[in-house]
Amino acid sequence: MTKPKTQVSSTIIVPASIPMVSLLGTSDEILRTIEAAIPSAKIMVRGNEIHFEGESEEIALLDQLFAELQIIVRTGASISPEAAQRSLHILRTENSISPAAVLTSDILSNRGRTIRAKTLNQKRYVDAIDDHTITFGIGPAGTGKTYLAVAKAVQALQSKSVNRIILTRPAVEAGERLGFLPGTLSEKIDPYLRPLYDALHDMIEPDKIPRLMTSGTIEVAPLAYMRGRTLNDAFIILDEAQNTTPEQMKMFLTRLGFGSTMVITGDTTQVDLPNGVRSGLQIVQEILGDVEDVAFCKLNSQDVVRHRLVADIVDAYTLWDSKNPPAKR
Repeated sequence: MTKPKTQVSSTIIVPASIPMVSLLGTSDEILRTIEAAIPSAKIMVRGNEIHFEGESEEIALLDQLFAELQIIVRTGASISPEAAQRSLHILRTENSISPAAVLTSDILSNRGRTIRAKTLNQKRYVDAIDDHTITFGIGPAGTGKTYLAVAKAVQALQSKSVNRIILTRPAVEAGERLGFLPGTLSEKIDPYLRPLYDALHDMIEPDKIPRLMTSGTIEVAPLAYMRGRTLNDAFIILDEAQNTTPEQMKMFLTRLGFGSTMVITGDTTQVDLPNGVRSGLQIVQEILGDVEDVAFCKLNSQDVVRHRLVADIVDAYTLWDSKNPPAKR
């Protein structure tokens, strides 16, 4: 016979210094999100008091959650329904780190906007970049791999940890030759590098970017342009690395010079190489997995920070891929 779970209640009193709307959201949207995530618990709000009733484990979780949300608000960060959901996920799955530690760790501020990790895996990714010379960020679209890497690059440049930023991508669709596309070289490669420009514009005053690029402080170029170089005192990002061959990956990694940091990002499920060509990103962990000062960070659908449907789409494709191996497709 199953033993009935203990029903308990708890009340927290929110200090007057914390506006209730910052905890509960406009029109209680954050509260509604929490209620939907823990439907069997009752949450009642009266003034600055929040009362919980339900099973002991759920009430302990709610006590923890609202304590963490108050810490986040005190730091000046805002809370969204998505942030509340992520906080719940961290509390349910991790004992080693608190949601507040994840969601209040600022990387960069520009034009009143603060860039920070939004999920636990993103925080681990950012910390790995701080702690390692070479970091791989591997995961699906929308998980912030490139955006956070560019933020860390700008932070390093501003703190004078490096003298320049180098951003590169393989231009696979144009075969790295780009010759048959119309326009100047800059016009040919621009579509492949545009996501990197977009990230830069979020983090640096737009009028400063042309000057930094003219001076060579920021360089955005196709991967083919890295061959034969040694990159010292630089923060170097290789984006869309799933579209490198093993030879190109080796070529890129061996460009590393003194005083530099490398971040390699990609999604091993979106390889655009011709059939039969192996992806350098898919095999690099087998080669470098035991090499000191190299970190591999995996992100997943829980780390998607775009529209909520993107995470569902990623999960649906992952399930389909598991049921339909390449030979069957």
